[in-house]
Amino acid sequence: MPFPEIVVGPQPEKHNYYNPEDFFRFAIDKGTIHTRSGLRAFLATEDFVVGLQRGLEDEVGDAAAMILYKCGFQWGIEDMKAFVPLIEREFGYRLSEMDAKFFMEQWWWPLQAEGWGAWKVDLSQRKQGLIFVDLFDSAIAKSLGNVGKPVCHLYAGLFAGVFTSLTRRDLSGIEVQCYAMGEDFCKFVIGSEKRINAAEFWVREGASARDIIEKLSS
Repeated sequence: MPFPEIVVGPQPEKHNYYNPEDFFRFAIDKGTIHTRSGLRAFLATEDFVVGLQRGLEDEVGDAAAMILYKCGFQWGIEDMKAFVPLIEREFGYRLSEMDAKFFMEQWWWPLQAEGWGAWKVDLSQRKQGLIFVDLFDSAIAKSLGNVGKPVCHLYAGLFAGVFTSLTRRDLSGIEVQCYAMGEDFCKFVIGSEKRINAAEFWVREGASARDIIEKLSS
């Protein structure tokens, strides 16, 4: 449920519910785009996404997946460094005082407005060391189309980096179901390196996301 708007000065400020028109600030005379929080942004086409993925694969082969994962992981780490103080200042509470799901929704809304897709995070097994994320309309998978393999390595790294930062534990991530494999949405698992290595083996063996999650949870 969206939070009500609050007024700061003459303009209404929105919290965790807004559309791209509310989120971006275009300076036509300067040719720049900024987000509502002042960060610099740029618009990328599907051709750019496809070119980045395929260009890396042409240059380094299978190592492209790990490069994208590491880029996503560092993105997640750095994003938390900027976002935590921003959200604490906006709501007047420390991160430790916020509900985890509330905080995660605050974090994801800007990414959804930027075109990274919608998500659903499952924290029900976090005490057992597992976090699950469903991603709808992945910018990468929808751009590449049905290629028959997981392609959202950047997202997997992003989620791993974010939860590593928040939990202060070394966590890894993997995509166990992908839109680019003909599925309706993408699914990710975040956990210890040992568990994610096991999940990676099962993905290579062709196990379904449901089977992998059952194995990890047992």
